[in-house]
Amino acid sequence: MQTYKNCQSCGMPLNKDSNKGGTETDGTKTEKFCSHCYDKGKFTRPEITADEMKALVKGQLKKMGFPGFIAGFFTKNIPKLERWKNN
Repeated sequence: MQTYKNCQSCGMPLNKDSNKGGTETDGTKTEKFCSHCYDKGKFTRPEITADEMKALVKGQLKKMGFPGFIAGFFTKNIPKLERWKNN
């Protein structure tokens, strides 16, 4: 099984997730998604698109004080993550 360093939905480093990852339906931790994106076996925002996720994450990074160009750099690969690959 592949080990991921970043959430495969939003790109957040999994070691920065205060809950240490999302959960499956049985309560076990998933090593693929953060707790902000995935909870109890389901995506917390199932309707969101990759472009909308990019905009959401970029906005959050800017709120945290990251300059726009840095936020853009951190979010540019979101469409290449596992969740979005087949969409």
